[in-house]
Amino acid sequence: MSKENSSHSQFDITIVGGGMVGISQALLLAAQNPDWRIALVERFAFPQDHEETLYQPSFDARATALSLGSVQIFQALGLWKKLAEHHTPIKTVHVSDRGHIAGTQICHKKQKVDLLGAVVENAWLGRVLLQSLRETTQIQLFDGCELERVCMAANSAQLHLSRHDEALLIHTHLLCLADGGDSPLAGQLGLHRATQDYGQSALIATVETAKAHMGVAYERFTEQGPMALLPLGESDQARRCALVWTLPSEQLEATLALSDGELLTLLQTRFGYRLGRFCRIGKRQSYSLQLQMISEQVRSSLVVLGNAAHYLHPVAGQGFNLALRDCVALTDTLQDASKRDQSLGDLSVLQSYLSKQQNDQDLTVSFSDQIVKVFSSQKLPKQLFRSAGFLALALFPEAKQFLAKQTMGVAGRLSRIGADENKAG
Repeated sequence: MSKENSSHSQFDITIVGGGMVGISQALLLAAQNPDWRIALVERFAFPQDHEETLYQPSFDARATALSLGSVQIFQALGLWKKLAEHHTPIKTVHVSDRGHIAGTQICHKKQKVDLLGAVVENAWLGRVLLQSLRETTQIQLFDGCELERVCMAANSAQLHLSRHDEALLIHTHLLCLADGGDSPLAGQLGLHRATQDYGQSALIATVETAKAHMGVAYERFTEQGPMALLPLGESDQARRCALVWTLPSEQLEATLALSDGELLTLLQTRFGYRLGRFCRIGKRQSYSLQLQMISEQVRSSLVVLGNAAHYLHPVAGQGFNLALRDCVALTDTLQDASKRDQSLGDLSVLQSYLSKQQNDQDLTVSFSDQIVKVFSSQKLPKQLFRSAGFLALALFPEAKQFLAKQTMGVAGRLSRIGADENKAG
C-alpha cells in the first residue's frame, strides 16, 4: 500500500512544504526518533516514478552552495555519499572588490578541512532528497494536495486538505511551516512579514569559462552589487560556473535584453579575467532581492522554517544553510522534549528551540544584510569602511577566521548532529 493511500490522520509532526527545507526537516525528524509519526504536505504532485533514473546534468541547471556544516548534516543523515556522486568541492573562496586592490582568500588547507563546502545542482539534490523521502516509510506523503484551511488549538492543529474530489483531515501536535517566502499559510495565520527591498535583482545563469575554476568560489563586489561564481562540473579542471549576478532592479530588463555576446562582454568587464574569457552563458533567470523576516517564528503548535521564516539576499549563499541548521536545532529540541514527556507543540518547547538558534540566525542575517549594504554602495564613507574591512582581513587573523567560519556554516551554534565532524570529502 502506498503512502498516499494510507488512512492515518493523526500525526506528531506535520510539515507543510515539500521543497529542500521541508524534505530535509522530515528526514532529520525521522532519523532522530523512529516513534514519531510524520506527515509532509505538498501542493504539487511529485514524480510517480519511484525507480532511480539516470542523472543527466543540464547546462542550465541551478545549483546550491552547501557549507561545510551542511555537508556534515547530510553525512549524518547518510545522504552525502549519494549527493557526492555529482558535487563540486569548494576548496577556496576568493573575495574581491572591483576597482580596489584589496581582497582575501579562504583556503581549505589553512582551515584544516578537506573542503569549505560543495556545490550541488538542484536537480540532483532534489532527486536524492525525494528518493530518501520515498524510502522512509515513517513519513506519510500528502502531495498534490491543496491546503484549504488550518485550525490552531492548544498544543495541536487541524489541517483541512483536498486532493481531486477527496477531502482529508490531519490532526497534528506540531505544524512546521516550510512553504517558502511567499507562504500563503503564513498570511492566513496572521503572521506579519517585515520586508526590506534592496532595490536589486539577481540574474542567474550557468557560464562556461576559458580557464578551469580549480574549485574556487568567487565573491566579487562591484559598484552595481555583488557577483558570485560557484564552481560546477565535479572536477577542479571543469570550466562551468553557476553565476549569481546582482543588479539594480531598474537595469535588469535592459540587461536581460542583451544578446549572449553583449552579456558576456559586460560580465567580463564586471568580473575580470581570473577565469580567462567567458565563452558561453546558459538560460537566464531572475528574481527580485529582499530581506524578509517573519514576526513570529514560533507559536503554540507552530514553527516557521526556511524562507518562510527568513528570506536572505543570496550574496553569501547563507539561506539554505541557515535553514538546515534551524532544522537540526529544532529536531534536537523536540527530541529533548520527547524524553521529558512534553508535548511537541508546547510553546515553551518551541521557544527553547528559538532561543538556542537565535544567535546563529541573528549573526547570519546581519552578516548577509550588512555585506550587501556596505559592498553595494559608492558613497565615500562605505567605500572607506569596506577598504578598511579588507585591510582588517589581511592584518588580523581573528577577522579572517570569523569570515571563514561564517562561510563554512560553523559560526553559529553547532548542532550535535554535525558537531563531531571536522572533515568531509
